[in-house]
Amino acid sequence: MSKKINKVVLAYSGGLDTSIILKWLKVAYDCEVVTFTADLGQGEELEPARKKAEMMGIKEIFIEDVREEFVRDFVFPMFRANALYEGVYLLGTSIARPLISKRLVEIAHEVGADAISHGATGKGNDQVRFELAAYALDPNIRVIAPWREWDLQSRTRLLEFAEQHQIPVPKDKRGEAPFSVDANLLHTSSEGKVLEDPAVEAPDYVYQRTVNPEDAPDTPEYITVEFEKGDPIAINGEKLTPAALLTKLNELGGKYGIGRLDLVENRFVGMKSRGIYETPGGTILLEAHRGMESITLDRGAAHLKDEIMPRYAELIYNGFWYSPEREMLQALIDKSQEMVAGEVRLKLYKGSATVVGRTSPFSLYSEDLVTFEEGSGTYDHHDAQGFIKLNGLRLKTYAARRDLKK
Repeated sequence: MSKKINKVVLAYSGGLDTSIILKWLKVAYDCEVVTFTADLGQGEELEPARKKAEMMGIKEIFIEDVREEFVRDFVFPMFRANALYEGVYLLGTSIARPLISKRLVEIAHEVGADAISHGATGKGNDQVRFELAAYALDPNIRVIAPWREWDLQSRTRLLEFAEQHQIPVPKDKRGEAPFSVDANLLHTSSEGKVLEDPAVEAPDYVYQRTVNPEDAPDTPEYITVEFEKGDPIAINGEKLTPAALLTKLNELGGKYGIGRLDLVENRFVGMKSRGIYETPGGTILLEAHRGMESITLDRGAAHLKDEIMPRYAELIYNGFWYSPEREMLQALIDKSQEMVAGEVRLKLYKGSATVVGRTSPFSLYSEDLVTFEEGSGTYDHHDAQGFIKLNGLRLKTYAARRDLKK
């Protein structure tokens, strides 16, 4: 028989579902519950979560602003890799989960809890991400996943449980929401209900952070982003903290309708799902970072980074942020960023962010080498003849063998 759980730390949003989970944990496990609410830049007031937890009899309540840590230690390292899952998704939900798990485990140690709990459903990726991260940080931690244990599998049963235990149910929660939303400083993710048919265009009301590109200003705006060791440090010459910088890029990107994505993706748990993502600041940052790398990374380093990027992105998507292979890849990526410094100029206009200029004290670009005018003589055109002959040798041999079949 499993050891009794006396205290559990719950990832708590203050919403109806996690409030039901809070009460269910008390009833099902006869244990004390500690709540943890993270401010990841989701744009919601978090004090109501504290009041709701207090109203439900919770004594130990943790509400923390982790925006700077989130961007500095999770988002920026990921962007050094130019990470895109399945070629397009900037991993906004995926990259937030390891930080939440980290604090859940740390708080559990601080308060002497036996377990942690989350509100991720049994069909999604988040249950995997939360739990893999927790086990990587503490192999002895116990994880309670209510959606895999309880019998409250319908909205009706959830509401019945809430009313039975005097959990306030907002009027707008008695009917199901048209779609679910997850948000943080990097992005918003909308899924389910009205979005489940991938053949139907998403209604405009789904988008929350970006204007329709067609309605964006008719005049473009030019900005500069400054980098140091692969990380952005300033916008238009103004030095900003990581969270403040991403917030500013979100404002600029949202104004011009930048960063919208309608994606049918392959979940780690084995099914396809359709999501609407908005990553305005991240989309600008990705373009800027690649622009900076274009003049500061050697060809071999740049191409190797592009080769490992899909593997790195998949590790984050699947919940392996704390795995040894992700850490190994991160070391390689960070090594490549030592000279990725300088300034990138971008044009923002109706849904797009386009690099239009780049400068760096460590630039590998030589105008003297590429000019159509008379150069310094560093490059001798005659050298190309031998280069082509050597590279063409195996092709000639292959062609000669092919001709023998005729």
